[in-house]
Amino acid sequence: MSESPKPAWSWKRLIALPFCLYAWLLTVLVVAVTLIAVAVLPTARAREGFASWICRLLFVLTGSRPEIEGLENLPDGHSVVVANHASYVDGPLMKGYLPSRFSFVIKGEMRNVPLVHFVLRRSGSRFVERFRANESSRDARQIVRAAQNGASLTFFPEGTFRLEPGVGRFRAGAFMAAVKSGMPVVPVAISGTREMLACGDWMLMPSRIRIRILPPIGPEHPDYKDTKALGEAARQEILANLDEPDLLEADSPLPAARLP
Repeated sequence: MSESPKPAWSWKRLIALPFCLYAWLLTVLVVAVTLIAVAVLPTARAREGFASWICRLLFVLTGSRPEIEGLENLPDGHSVVVANHASYVDGPLMKGYLPSRFSFVIKGEMRNVPLVHFVLRRSGSRFVERFRANESSRDARQIVRAAQNGASLTFFPEGTFRLEPGVGRFRAGAFMAAVKSGMPVVPVAISGTREMLACGDWMLMPSRIRIRILPPIGPEHPDYKDTKALGEAARQEILANLDEPDLLEADSPLPAARLP
């Protein structure tokens, strides 16, 4: 995640301070309850269902109530969801409002945060090492195998987020998993989370959040056999549904196909 300047105080931030304190208190309580629940619930299905429910409850109790469009675009079967990434809010948001069958693919650094790793792992998330080649290849093979076995997966293929608006480069791993498993790719455009919790900030702000689930890109798509072209097709669909700029130059190539 890129460095960002510390935000200056303003009347808007002062007015939002009670909301911020309330939202953080709720978050701490939710994390504590979730930690206990994922430790004691006996089945993966129960843990994943509870995690989805309590993430959704967190948004309801803070009054955020995200606007959801296009749920009918999610295939009845398994699929690979890819979304733009703007804030730490994105993960709980997608966990709460996607069907609980979707597993998240998360950067391997989270393995080094014991309580967070425990909660994420027990609630169905999968981890991918980004920097050590041998471990990255091993994790990539496991993710592809899970996709081939029918797991529904959710990726933030940018791999990180930044303060400035815009959609950056998509790593190709999500699209490699989709191609190898023959599952459709479902682009999702998220807006409003950067305004709720900006990169490098601690201040939670009231914000209007929208999740727009776009029509799936199926195996019949002409670019489906090329992970780079498939990734760019999904990225352009997301950009077309956001009021944010494209952070890549027109001739900037996508990286080699590997999981984030």
